[in-house]
Amino acid sequence: MLTGRVNAPEINTRHGWLNTDRAYSLKDFRGKIVLLDFWTFGCINCQHLLPDLKQLEKEYPQELVVIGVHSGKFDAEKRLNAIRQAILKFGIEHPVVNDADFEVWKQYAVSAWPTVALIDPNGKIVGQKPGEGIYDIIKPHIEELIQSFGDKIDRTPFPFKREKANSRFLRFPSKLIADESGDLYVSDSGHNRILKLNTNGQVLEVIGSGIQGFENGNNAEARFSEPHGLAIYNDFLYIADAGNHAIRKVNLATREVTTAAGTGEVSYYFFFDQLDEPVHPNSPWDLCLDGDHLYIASAGNHQLLCMNLETEKVYRFAGTGREALADGILREAAFNQPSGLTILDRTLYVADPEASAVRAVNLEQGTVTTLIGRGLFEFGDEDGDFYDAYLQHCIGITHHAKKLYLADTYNGKVKVLDLQKEQIKTVVAGLDEPNDVLFHQGSLWITNTNAHELWKVNLETGEREIIDVHLSLS
Repeated sequence: MLTGRVNAPEINTRHGWLNTDRAYSLKDFRGKIVLLDFWTFGCINCQHLLPDLKQLEKEYPQELVVIGVHSGKFDAEKRLNAIRQAILKFGIEHPVVNDADFEVWKQYAVSAWPTVALIDPNGKIVGQKPGEGIYDIIKPHIEELIQSFGDKIDRTPFPFKREKANSRFLRFPSKLIADESGDLYVSDSGHNRILKLNTNGQVLEVIGSGIQGFENGNNAEARFSEPHGLAIYNDFLYIADAGNHAIRKVNLATREVTTAAGTGEVSYYFFFDQLDEPVHPNSPWDLCLDGDHLYIASAGNHQLLCMNLETEKVYRFAGTGREALADGILREAAFNQPSGLTILDRTLYVADPEASAVRAVNLEQGTVTTLIGRGLFEFGDEDGDFYDAYLQHCIGITHHAKKLYLADTYNGKVKVLDLQKEQIKTVVAGLDEPNDVLFHQGSLWITNTNAHELWKVNLETGEREIIDVHLSLS
């Protein structure tokens, strides 16, 4: 008979609960199998775990209760509203307790994100497992607990009251680009679609049905899952379909969507493992064109990839695959969930958020250096000389007039990096997790992601406009 031996420590904290209308203690779940998920919302590995949890919840709706224990890494990840937005963004259906002080984390001796802990119906710990890919490991234990406890399991469903999303035309807008005609494309990631807009916000075209999935077809039929980075090459729009671990391709003339790379499944690869073999993207977050080559920020595998657009084969370009802030030649350097890309003067600049860093990849010399950033647990909000500066989980980056503009996401700011003076300063503040920046027709455009807005800012006058994104009434 499978049972635990040690009483599971309490999970309630003084910081409150989300996705439910009350606080809980473990005693409330006596008679249920409980799976605790220790996570932090900016961590890509934690995001990868969510489909496994959803599948287990679907298969064992009466016997299993999943509880998210949100032990936030960054200061911005400890705030209730930020966690609430993450719950809505990822479609999480179970309750989440805010473990901002790491009290529950310490009681369970957790040492890595993500980690799951399994608790039997008597409230005793069966075991715990760090890392991704937990479905095949946890499912047999749940089955064995169901067999062991039989009728002692309480099969009454828990009526959790989920967070409600506001109805907005944009939902968690992510990356944006402009085409040669002056129109914009924005990843409406929360609606699993891409919108083509004019600069007045009128929607000219919708790419994607809005239903989360992985299907090709015409623009109205195709399905995406949390699309982010965008790039236009000839008459094709390339899309970093992050939730599907794929690069999708839209024929702008025929309005047909196909898959250029990826299978819909997570894959892992490292430089010492078949280096010259093609690979599949892993949570691709941004795209950047360089001639007929497309650089891919493969956030899920902490690497930069490169697609040859003539063959549509994807190869590893930079980063070993380990998560670290390490400079050097391409094959020895390491990144930290790279999520933003831009090219200026044969240098590929990278927003490297988990280390709150900006990296520079010299495409001529084949080397990686760090402009700002100290490591995975060094972050803050300090402008000034690059050497003294701190960022907090920066996701978006672009260039203009030989300077870099950065979406310092968790600080809610846009900052400009003067590459000659090696200084950084804030130019826009008061944002809610901005994900991308773009200079277009003399203005700075910003996806103010958690406010579900698109901003247009005149940096000379300071004037700010929230664009009214809307369908045509004609």
